[in-house]
Amino acid sequence: METQIDTLKSLAKSELFEILNYWSFETIDNKNGGFIGEIDYKNYKNFDAPKGSVLHARILWSFSAAYEITNNEKHKSLAKRAFDYIVSNFYDSQFGGIFWSINADGSPRETKNQIYAIAFTIYGLTEYYKISKDKKALDLAIDLYKKIELHSYDNLKEGYFEAFTRDWQPIEDLRLSEKDANEKKTMNTHLHIAEAYANLYSVWENVDLKFKIAKILHVIDVYFIDKKTWHLKLFFDENWIEKPDVISYGHDIEAAWLLQWCAEVIEDNDLIEKYKKYAVEIAKVTKVGIDIDGGLWYEFDPKENKLIAEKHWWPQSELLIGMVNAYQLTQEQEFLEIAEKNFEFIEKYILDKENGEWIWGINQDYSPIKKDKAGFWKCPYHNSRACIELIKRL
Repeated sequence: METQIDTLKSLAKSELFEILNYWSFETIDNKNGGFIGEIDYKNYKNFDAPKGSVLHARILWSFSAAYEITNNEKHKSLAKRAFDYIVSNFYDSQFGGIFWSINADGSPRETKNQIYAIAFTIYGLTEYYKISKDKKALDLAIDLYKKIELHSYDNLKEGYFEAFTRDWQPIEDLRLSEKDANEKKTMNTHLHIAEAYANLYSVWENVDLKFKIAKILHVIDVYFIDKKTWHLKLFFDENWIEKPDVISYGHDIEAAWLLQWCAEVIEDNDLIEKYKKYAVEIAKVTKVGIDIDGGLWYEFDPKENKLIAEKHWWPQSELLIGMVNAYQLTQEQEFLEIAEKNFEFIEKYILDKENGEWIWGINQDYSPIKKDKAGFWKCPYHNSRACIELIKRL
């Protein structure tokens, strides 16, 4: 058994350096500043592509979190590059939000306040504060937290609304992406608000913030976790009426370990025990989404009884952490074996051995999905975090 753990840990360590290497050398935008907005599956760099706030916030988080393991000054300087670029280009000094996207030259493009993007900015800023002690990063994170509470929190029915215009007015299109339902409250945004707030609390132990984190965990418990199936419910209207959708295996297993971590950060024993139990139950049901090759399928549509037969890069990353976490909670060997087999799947099908980094994913016939290597959604956050978590946990 010890060799299994050693193997996984050493794989995670070497892969972390590979990921950081790619993002250090391939994604710097020396033409416009910050990081390149889009690199395609063939590694073609589009310096004229728009840049996403989520991409830059996740790069900020990844290099900041990795620096605590690597102690590589280059990683710290890249975190600073991301921080400086976010402050000067994505932060809306007029209305106090974060632009969803900007043009290649740094001018605002989509100026809506998507709470998901603001949450990721808080997550990145607080991680950067840990390694830099730059008060500007912490102050901005606190300011953004207050903006979410002021504008997004539903004082009547609890939970958080999805999106607003630049000046914080209601907006018609609330969606994160085209595939999402246009609903006012989503699991994805609540999960990442919890994550961001917990990271903020780890550097700023504010009583109100702690109360807010506990409240989000309560809301997620009541509305988003289906205790019959142990899958997550994804979309609701403002009155908590569900809009049934797919089963998202990646979000299930990500929530399993991440919500437990949030409870642990605020040291709420009741919530810790509850979410430890949930973490194991969700890990168990996630097994139905794992193929015989060790890869985790993307989604399942219960209404159509149809598998969305793709294996994307990010659910694999979350499966690794979720299964190692379940192993730590139960000491059941099976969970560790799932993680080990999933790493083998990643190495065989997801790593781009020619150009570096991970490809978007594969189709059912193992052909590559020809989408971004870097872009609005393709960032180093899921896979670097999986490696960092495995290194710490094992």
